[in-house]
Amino acid sequence: MALVSARDMLLKANKDGYGIAQININNLEWIKATLEEVQALQSPVILGVSEGAAKYMGGYRNVMGMVREVHDFLGVTVPVAVHLDHGSFDGAQKALAAGFTSIMFDGSHYPFAENLEKTKEVVAMCHAKGVSVEAEVGSIGGEEDGVIGGGEIADPEECRQLAATGVDMFAAGIGNIHGMYPPSWKGLNFDVLEEVQNVTGGVPLVLHGGSGIPDEMVKKAISLGVSKINVNTECQIAFAKATREYIEKGLDQQGKGFDPRKLLKPGYDAIKEVIRTKLTLFGSVNQA
Repeated sequence: MALVSARDMLLKANKDGYGIAQININNLEWIKATLEEVQALQSPVILGVSEGAAKYMGGYRNVMGMVREVHDFLGVTVPVAVHLDHGSFDGAQKALAAGFTSIMFDGSHYPFAENLEKTKEVVAMCHAKGVSVEAEVGSIGGEEDGVIGGGEIADPEECRQLAATGVDMFAAGIGNIHGMYPPSWKGLNFDVLEEVQNVTGGVPLVLHGGSGIPDEMVKKAISLGVSKINVNTECQIAFAKATREYIEKGLDQQGKGFDPRKLLKPGYDAIKEVIRTKLTLFGSVNQA
């Protein structure tokens, strides 16, 4: 199956009451692990790529080349979208030109009027190519590859106006943050989430900072219209932990244990385990 826009998979998820995982990819191991796992579980998926990750992997075109080749090599048949995460206006244009099938334009740091106008421009240029668009209002807390948000709570009226631009999915700050959650975190603001759902006309909603949110909160968010949940930090932590344990056991000093294919395999397997757990929680298994 060809790589696709995220639009149809999210509309189906929104209608049927489950969530699609956005798994952020960082290198070949992340791409392979994610594609193998979603194919095995027959789950649609969105591969998230931050501007920093794209730079690390050799640019937007190289990211698309890697994903396409691994996707075809594995014979993946489930719906897969390649999505620019927290893209700038310039980054959105470059990712679109490189063949990304979904774009997030994050204008939440602009004055609202400017965010609105730039979002309209991104929607027009992306929809002309059949590419889905995500917008954001009320910045997400924490840091994502240099994009820093204070965790503001979104204004429902601003949400209504931004959703009316024709975006395919919509991220609103409801107290969520990037990275792991501190003990002092107050939790998601479900009253705001419900109000945002009511004023945005059924546009699938996005929950950023999906790593570390308690399972019951995630399930409730999905019941209130969240159709896409972003996961990155938990995969990174699991990868680092498994790799560290392999080295601490001295396995890299045994035989050819230093071979990167062996050295990175425990981390690779750990990524797959996190993905398996998340897809099951979100309810997307066998929804392809």
